[in-house]
Amino acid sequence: MIKIFGMHTCPYCDYLQPQIEGKESEFTYIDIGAHVQNMHEFMDLRDNRAEFNHSKEIGDIGIPCFLFEDGRISLDPADAGLIEYNGSSACSIEDHKNGKSGC
Repeated sequence: MIKIFGMHTCPYCDYLQPQIEGKESEFTYIDIGAHVQNMHEFMDLRDNRAEFNHSKEIGDIGIPCFLFEDGRISLDPADAGLIEYNGSSACSIEDHKNGKSGC
């Protein structure tokens, strides 16, 4: 099982939702904004793992984050067999959610 840490207000994270629907045996999505316990679990990883060093250096949060059963962490959706949102088809989070393209 792969844990995905993200937030539904993040277009990069939100883009993964349709890709993991129906695959609950493979993925667990943890919305870090839904409960302080979720945020704490993510922040513990972010504060203590080198995989987040670059994200912190450039001011990124480090989501979506993929935690594999063997303890490995990746910030690349491809490592989990998913497609990354490239941002070119939406102007904002709302536009993205509404399917707007061509911005």
